Amino acid sequence: MDVSWLSDPSAWLGLLTLIILEVVLGVDNLIFVAILAEKLPPHQRDRARITGLSLALIMRLVLLASISWLVTLTSPLFHVLSQPFSGRDLIMLGGGVFLLFKATTELHERLEGVDEVKSNGQKAYAAFGTVVAQILVLDAVFSIDSVVTAIGMAEHLPVMMLAVIIAMLMMIAASKPLTAFVNAHPTVVMLCLGFLLMIGFSLVAEGFGFHIPKGYLYAAIGFSVLIEAFNQVSQANRIRYLNRNQSLRERTANAVLSLMGSKLTSPSADEGKVEDSKDAEQQEAFAQNERAMIHSVLTLAERPIRVIATPRADVHRLDLSQSHDAQRKVLRDSPYSRLVVIKDGSIDEPLGIVARKDLLTQLLDGGEMNIDAALRQPLVLPETVTVLKALESFRQHSADMAFVVNEFGSLEGIVTQKDLMEAIAGEFPEEHERHELPAIVQQADGSFDVEGSLELVTLEQHIALGDFEDEDFHTVAGLLMDCLERIPREGDEITVGEWKLRVTVQKGNRTERVLISPLVNLDASI
Repeated sequence: MDVSWLSDPSAWLGLLTLIILEVVLGVDNLIFVAILAEKLPPHQRDRARITGLSLALIMRLVLLASISWLVTLTSPLFHVLSQPFSGRDLIMLGGGVFLLFKATTELHERLEGVDEVKSNGQKAYAAFGTVVAQILVLDAVFSIDSVVTAIGMAEHLPVMMLAVIIAMLMMIAASKPLTAFVNAHPTVVMLCLGFLLMIGFSLVAEGFGFHIPKGYLYAAIGFSVLIEAFNQVSQANRIRYLNRNQSLRERTANAVLSLMGSKLTSPSADEGKVEDSKDAEQQEAFAQNERAMIHSVLTLAERPIRVIATPRADVHRLDLSQSHDAQRKVLRDSPYSRLVVIKDGSIDEPLGIVARKDLLTQLLDGGEMNIDAALRQPLVLPETVTVLKALESFRQHSADMAFVVNEFGSLEGIVTQKDLMEAIAGEFPEEHERHELPAIVQQADGSFDVEGSLELVTLEQHIALGDFEDEDFHTVAGLLMDCLERIPREGDEITVGEWKLRVTVQKGNRTERVLISPLVNLDASI
């Protein structure tokens, strides 16, 4: 084997130049591989890329080893209307037509916005062998240019082979990040398909004997890539500008949603507009529920537990100072499985909780109802503890209920596992609660009838009142009290941003319902 080229500086310079040219010539090949790889299931994409490009490397090395045969490809095989066609021309012509067809069909699918699906509704993926075969077909076409360039640039066969091997290894390394970037940006995919159409047209032209300098093609591609880079930067800056007023929590929620986002299959055109609208409504509802749940999870570390606790005024209690008949009536009428036990009517310092099933067990065993014997001590949490820390305390102590107390040790409310779940996933109304109004009721005129105890972070999912993260209040009633600087009364109104809040139901010191109306509608009605 001749190794004299190792001491020849011009051979090393030729090797470096040839590697750069081989990489440049392989860009169009990588674009095609990136688009085809998306057709496969995710776990097969890496293997398809490596397999296709590895076979292309073997093909190019074989072609280099067959230089004498390659020379014959440039000899005319036949003439059509005085136009000669060689083996290389036929390969270029066939590859160009295939590339035009493939790029056109891909453009059609993306412009129509309909993915191929199976009968069970799942996305239909292409077969592994089919994708690899398509990669090889185009590799065969691009290999001709690559090998011809290598023969023209270098004099030594080892230099040619080494340049092809290094360039192909660089292409394999770059194929995965390039594929991920292209498929993550729809506009880039459309741009790449436009490149493939242009390259396919140039191959067809070369097949008919019209030589188009590669510099023109790569200059057009480079200019288009530069414009698309500006477009991507512009979009990123626009999103940053639009989100400038959003809190860190909201921006984090949007980032999580974008990472979790999945492509939803659109219905076919023949299903009718009614089916389309129903499917769109279902998808929108799913997106809203998903956003609301993620938003709730991200705020667990900020929301104090007193916000989700059942207020002491609503706590069902069992007073030991009452008669047995009165106690039995409370047990019979209460819809809850556990009750807070107090003495002498004072709920500031409850004695504990009692489970109705424990009292029932005593009666079924033939004994008398003994509340003291069935008394349990729940978890005790300060009202300033966050929902996230409360959740961890419930887990550590295997608790199912906790007393929420203020700094003086007086009971402010109770929290159950159900309350913690509702803080994440929304309301789970029990049977006795189904006759009550939901926490948020949207009216036909765009206004909202909400509970006074509704958390502002939950209300943010429907309307934007403002940023109250640093305030001491966390509910709609708290917002009213802060603005009025007193206990609200029925009929009181305040204006916050573009919304007017009016107290519609007030029971004593407790704000039950509030009507939130947009000022635009109010001005129009006037």
